[in-house]
Amino acid sequence: FPVTICPSVWVKAEELWQSINTIDNDGGKTRGFVLENEVVTLKNGLSEIEIAPGSVSKKITKYFGNEAVGDLNGDGLSDTAFLLTQESGGSGTFFYVAVLLSSEKGYVGTNAIFLGDRIAPQNTEIKDGKIVVNYTDRKADDSFSVAPSVGVSKYFKIESGKLVEIKL
Repeated sequence: FPVTICPSVWVKAEELWQSINTIDNDGGKTRGFVLENEVVTLKNGLSEIEIAPGSVSKKITKYFGNEAVGDLNGDGLSDTAFLLTQESGGSGTFFYVAVLLSSEKGYVGTNAIFLGDRIAPQNTEIKDGKIVVNYTDRKADDSFSVAPSVGVSKYFKIESGKLVEIKL
């Protein structure tokens, strides 16, 4: 799953929580994040896109949560990291980490980075300007019928306005 970089999608500060929460009080706001080379907008924390024109099958993206708040780009403003899920009609539930960066103009959604299929998220933290996502996954040779049991921590940072994975 490639990391995607594309133009920013801005969110007004007063609309931040409508862009990521599952309840949209005014019923019409949409916001975008980049997953697998396409901008996905959320309405009520949900996006449903036809897999092909006229198709009954849909690609469903949801706000999952596991929010962490802290300054990720050194501007002194609080940014928010969180998880998204995406399903495409098969048995998989693909998890991604994404960020809303704060600015004086509002918030901007970043690219999202793939974490894994059918993982079990534990928590997300921001420490020293870096994001730490902790979850359990399966051993490489386990089938998806086996519950995730292997602890994983992945680390991310913002580099020139883009979310990137880092190795520690």
